[in-house]
Amino acid sequence: MRFHHTLLLFLVLPFLNACDQSQAAGPPDGANGPPAMPVTVTKPVVKEVKEWDEFSGRFEAADHVEIRARVSGYLDAVNFKDGDMVEKGQLLFTIDQRPFIADKNEAEAGVNAAKTRLSLAGQQLDRAQKLLEKQFGSQEMYDQRLDEKHQAEADLKAAQARLAKTQLDLEFTQIKAPLSGRISESLVDVGNLINTGETLLTTIVSVDPMHFYFDVDEKTYLKYVRLAKSGERPSSREVPNPVQITVGDGENKRTFDGHMDFVDNVMDMKTGTMRGRALIPNPDGVLASGLFGRIKLQGSGAHTAILIPDEALQVDQSRSFVMTVKEDGTVEPRNVMLGSKVEGLRIVESGLDGSEQVIYKGIQRAMPGAKVAPTLEQVQADSDKVEPPVEAAPLKTPVAAE
Repeated sequence: MRFHHTLLLFLVLPFLNACDQSQAAGPPDGANGPPAMPVTVTKPVVKEVKEWDEFSGRFEAADHVEIRARVSGYLDAVNFKDGDMVEKGQLLFTIDQRPFIADKNEAEAGVNAAKTRLSLAGQQLDRAQKLLEKQFGSQEMYDQRLDEKHQAEADLKAAQARLAKTQLDLEFTQIKAPLSGRISESLVDVGNLINTGETLLTTIVSVDPMHFYFDVDEKTYLKYVRLAKSGERPSSREVPNPVQITVGDGENKRTFDGHMDFVDNVMDMKTGTMRGRALIPNPDGVLASGLFGRIKLQGSGAHTAILIPDEALQVDQSRSFVMTVKEDGTVEPRNVMLGSKVEGLRIVESGLDGSEQVIYKGIQRAMPGAKVAPTLEQVQADSDKVEPPVEAAPLKTPVAAE
């Protein structure tokens, strides 16, 4: 039995010795760690740009008119369809005209009677004057006839004024559109009594052009003041700076060009914002009051900027950063401060100098300190996404902007 154990030990020892030597030699060449993961990198785009600030706001009609009657009476007819487009001067409502026609006829009769009295007073004055000249009449009689003529002249003017008023009241029984635009629904049915100036009949809003109201925070407002003083960007109080407004999204997304035409004269103390307004052409009537939109307004003068695609950005709770690749293929994170988006790329205000290789595809495979195999695919600024034109739009209304 001892012989068998000795023989077995003799056979196993060389194998164990070989294993020890293999472990001491370490792993074979090329097996020092996981292989370098493939990623796609780009160098930042460095070019001269103009930044555009973006704000939320809503459209409002340039003109909003409440239609009320100027005379009292019973509504006789509604002459439009709810929600129609109407033209200035178009007949909207008719109030029962019969009482007003009667008043007009009475006033006309009053004018005729006043004319008759004036004619008689004139004749009597002529006779009194002739008698006075022949010394058959008294001065007192002449003065009395003169006063009667003056009274008749005044009575005629009063009668003519009453006639003019009745004609005006009769005209007011036909309520017409004071402007062109889209009308709302009729708020009063035929047969109801309408009181002068009290009963709201409907409303009309203008359609073209439209106003767009938005609020600018205090910091941005002060930036615009600084840019205007330095000459980098004109003040909208002096120049109708161009704007671009986007409404909707997806297949419903549309963009409209316009220009600034007003900025308020005080900062809202409750919100810390300044109200601004743009004027937007709306020839096809797509835009409506209350519609939400996003406005882009020139936010800087021309300057050189570092641009990267949004796909390269990573964000955690306290910072924004990108993954860069060093010359030896090692991944290095860089904290960055971001600006606005220009020509489809994001401005990097600090953290990059433009010479780096930034990972923007395969970021999930790039761990800080790990080796990667980068492939360069240079991104380009999208000239089709250049924001509103630098030239100011034609001035259509008096300018009063920031």
